[in-house]
Amino acid sequence: MGAVSTAGRDPGLQPERTRLAWRRTTLSAAVAAVLAAKAALHGGTSAAGLTVCALCCALFLGFLTVAHRRIQALATRARPPTLTPRQATAAVLYALTLVACAAILLA
Repeated sequence: MGAVSTAGRDPGLQPERTRLAWRRTTLSAAVAAVLAAKAALHGGTSAAGLTVCALCCALFLGFLTVAHRRIQALATRARPPTLTPRQATAAVLYALTLVACAAILLA
């Protein structure tokens, strides 16, 4: 295979697609947090349900913070910096833990 030509490529499109992906993922996390809260409050409240619900909300806010910082970095620079391992790890841990908490509430 030959080399890929980048002559007609717009370097601004990749950061835009990445920014939109972060926004979609944040929206998905918001839906998961809202559904977890609804599940925790459905049929009466319990201390365990409220604790897991509060944890889901805190995890969503943590993920939102990571996503917002990344979106800002993508919007403010012509060539955004790469995602640091610390940011990537934080985003993955927030998302996975949020999913686990939501699954606990729905089970």
